[in-house]
Amino acid sequence: MAVELYNNGRHVCLAFYDLVDEATDHAVQCNQFLIVDGDHGALLEPGGNMTYNGLLMSMARYFSSRNLDYIFASHADPDIVASLNKWMVTTNCRILISKLWVRFLPHFTTGRDYSDRIIGIPDEGMSVPLGSCKLKAVPAHFLHSEGCFQFYDPISRILFSGDLGVSLLDHAEAAKPVENFEEHIPFMIGFHRRYMIANKICRYWVNMVRQLDIEQIVPQHGARFVGKEMCNKFIDWIETLQCGVDLMNQDHYRMP
Repeated sequence: MAVELYNNGRHVCLAFYDLVDEATDHAVQCNQFLIVDGDHGALLEPGGNMTYNGLLMSMARYFSSRNLDYIFASHADPDIVASLNKWMVTTNCRILISKLWVRFLPHFTTGRDYSDRIIGIPDEGMSVPLGSCKLKAVPAHFLHSEGCFQFYDPISRILFSGDLGVSLLDHAEAAKPVENFEEHIPFMIGFHRRYMIANKICRYWVNMVRQLDIEQIVPQHGARFVGKEMCNKFIDWIETLQCGVDLMNQDHYRMP
């Protein structure tokens, strides 16, 4: 079932929080997103084979997959884009991903040459026209992938933040916005300490996104941050977080 993140009558942002079967506790919870502007649409982080059928059926109530313009992939993890081959076969869409991952994508397909439908995003990011709007591919390198992008929608003022802001929650809780930031931290901190590379990179990201007008930060796992106050609480938190190589030492590199 889709959760409506934004709708002004023409421009709609939808989130799908429950497409990984709730009984499948051996698979990580993950979110998929659809942006529709008039007769144009983009899927963000469509997921793996586990989510394909459910996403295809759920999005059909709002937008025909045959008219899909783009798939946006923040990076090349399987929970982001392992279903790629099915989307390439059943639609004429193009996929946007960091230029670093372009030649890895064929490993998610049958090997057919789809290079004319793959757009490699340059390190500095880019604008992407979708209907009457222009979405932004925003650099998020090493948060947590070496080639990583988030996607900002200037109409809804939503930052789709990929794995930054992730919380480890079940499906029912993931579909709800964060209400108490301090109580939410325990669901985020373990993931961010291990998966984000360093505080230096977090601070670079903070300096960049503070230039954006953000009303929601919506990660690919777990709950979203709604409203400027809650978004700023997350931005302030990540700015000072010690993580990744900040926490590593020689004890982590010993022969077993």
